[in-house]
Amino acid sequence: MRGHIVKRFKSSYTIFLNLGVDPASGKRKQQIISVKGTKKEAEQKLAELIQQINTGTFTKPNKILLADFLKNWLVDYKINLSPRGFERYKGIVEKDLIPAFGNLTLVQLRPEHIQSHYTVNLQSGLAPRTVRYHHAVLHVALKTAVRLGLLARNPADAAMPPRAKRPDMQTWDEDELNRFLEASKESPYYDLFYTVLFTGMRRSELLGLRWSDVDFIMSQIYISRGLHQLKDNTYVCTEPKSEHSRRAIALSPSVINLLKRSKEKRKLDCIVWNLPFSESSPVFCKHDGNPLRPNTVTRVWHDAAKKAGLKDIRLHDARHTHASIMLKRGIHPKIVQERLGHSSIQMTLDTYSHVAPGLQQKAAEAFETAVNPVVVL
Repeated sequence: MRGHIVKRFKSSYTIFLNLGVDPASGKRKQQIISVKGTKKEAEQKLAELIQQINTGTFTKPNKILLADFLKNWLVDYKINLSPRGFERYKGIVEKDLIPAFGNLTLVQLRPEHIQSHYTVNLQSGLAPRTVRYHHAVLHVALKTAVRLGLLARNPADAAMPPRAKRPDMQTWDEDELNRFLEASKESPYYDLFYTVLFTGMRRSELLGLRWSDVDFIMSQIYISRGLHQLKDNTYVCTEPKSEHSRRAIALSPSVINLLKRSKEKRKLDCIVWNLPFSESSPVFCKHDGNPLRPNTVTRVWHDAAKKAGLKDIRLHDARHTHASIMLKRGIHPKIVQERLGHSSIQMTLDTYSHVAPGLQQKAAEAFETAVNPVVVL
């Protein structure tokens, strides 16, 4: 017999579970669980527990508060995250998950609790993409609890996070790009803006670029790190987000000439300011050699776009502009994928599907030109 029920009070029962014999001591192991409710509910709970024992999914009930578990898990999981990633995880755990579920024990957390959290946050105006971040952090934390034997199953598996709408992509055409650069000529950020539009690099990659990463002979830039600013205003350099992000980007003659001029100017600035110049120095930095603030770069970008009378696109959309123009000019998507550091060509095609209709039309016209058919009317 796997277990039995004993009535304790009017609406309270105790379940006695037989867990077999302890091989070390030879004594029978027993688990006692209290259940509030009717006898029928207690019998149903007993049946569920016996099913868990029979299928090997039973875990002993614990009184670990979810708040305590999440705090400890975050400390252990930190080694898997970048500094910026850890900041984001920590913020979600402390500001969102613990206030929502922290007073529950691990075993008390149910899918309906999680689903309600998503609904409340969406109704309060939180973006679906942000709610999905909550789900991702909670899911991986509870997955650890399952692996450690603290939970029989992951309740987040049964919750349905909202679909995240991809941010609208805005790009400039060739004329708009040139108008922007013309209006930015006097800006101290001109070289950076020119480089991002002609390479499709990410902001963090631009700010992490060193002179040693620029190959003036082979006309290439080597992407090997990214620079980020943390909430405490310190700067950290991180490894590329994937192996595909670690890449070489071929440079056009104008970019090479621009960077050569920029390097000579930087050397002169170092002489004027009595600063050492090193090949490991950042390409884009303040006059004293300190890193540029990422948010300042973005703000100046928006100001420059307004000054040029252009539609205001994100700095990240400079990357999309670079890719879209190349694709419209007939550059093979595989080359675009490699320049951007996408993990697959499918990702590139999916991201720039808006360019596909024009590519299809050009392909049809190119085929007809090659075949040069005789049209019979």
